[in-house]
Amino acid sequence: MTVQTEGLHHVTAIAGDPQKNIDFYIKGLGLRLVKKTVNFDDPGTYHLYYGDESGRPGSLLTFFPWQGIRSGRIGSGQSTTTAFSVPQGTLGWWQEHFRDLGVGSTVSRASSEEERLSLRDPDGLQIDLVASSVSDPRNPWDSASVPAEYAVRGQHSSVLTVQDPARTLETLTRDLGMKVLGERDGRYRLSTHDGEPGTVVDVVTDPRGERGLVAGGTVHHIAFRVPDQQTQELWRQELAERGYAVTAILDRQYFTSIYFREPGGTLLEIATDTPGFDIDEPLLELGRSLKLPPWLEPNREAIAHSVAKIELPAENNPAVQAFK
Repeated sequence: MTVQTEGLHHVTAIAGDPQKNIDFYIKGLGLRLVKKTVNFDDPGTYHLYYGDESGRPGSLLTFFPWQGIRSGRIGSGQSTTTAFSVPQGTLGWWQEHFRDLGVGSTVSRASSEEERLSLRDPDGLQIDLVASSVSDPRNPWDSASVPAEYAVRGQHSSVLTVQDPARTLETLTRDLGMKVLGERDGRYRLSTHDGEPGTVVDVVTDPRGERGLVAGGTVHHIAFRVPDQQTQELWRQELAERGYAVTAILDRQYFTSIYFREPGGTLLEIATDTPGFDIDEPLLELGRSLKLPPWLEPNREAIAHSVAKIELPAENNPAVQAFK
């Protein structure tokens, strides 16, 4: 490939009740809601973006919350775990924090370099917090619920579960520019930067595993970073030449995107780092107002009445609240 990714951009998953989703990810995981918009293909449904203070690429987890949606099935052909990076020595604090919220969790250690806290969100989405010996210099969002010394630094990794890893590994290495760092018991670790948090994908082999069903509590797609649209177009051309059914470049307002499905079944996206989430509201006010793209603005009143009523915790915009 002429181009290779710098790492993970975001993960998009499917939820049910949007208020439960907001409360868990702001108060529980300590992320910031950086954009409240709608699903451009279904404007009666929110698209909620969580991340660090400004929603930098690599910090983002986004949701389509469809109220009343049936539960999905986590299985092969999916991204089955979304992992966030936290400082070493903090998993005890996190386990107590979630216990106080009535959320069960378990701690596991795959190696001396990496410890994980595993839990489920209100819809059953698998979330891991990873405390790694590899330094993560990214600045956290310092929220009222999760002090900075414990806080999430951004994404750590995503897990792809597949029945046969060979062609998925080929896509990740040949077409995304990742390197295989190692393999253990059918679990392959790949990265673009020697295992730095935010650049890691684990491919797990499950040859007899049931195929996943994308619905509530599952990942819809994972996105990889590209610096700009010019590079994205070059990448799209190369993917098409290699036989992938890749989409045209789509305007997502805060980045542009192309999509294609890797051979194991997971939907992948390549998203630009620019323009970012502060193009339509100030940094201090991110996530407070419903934002719509220009082509949906004429329908604002109808859309505002069709989406569910939600309340944003004051801690999402503490500087704004201080002036009230």
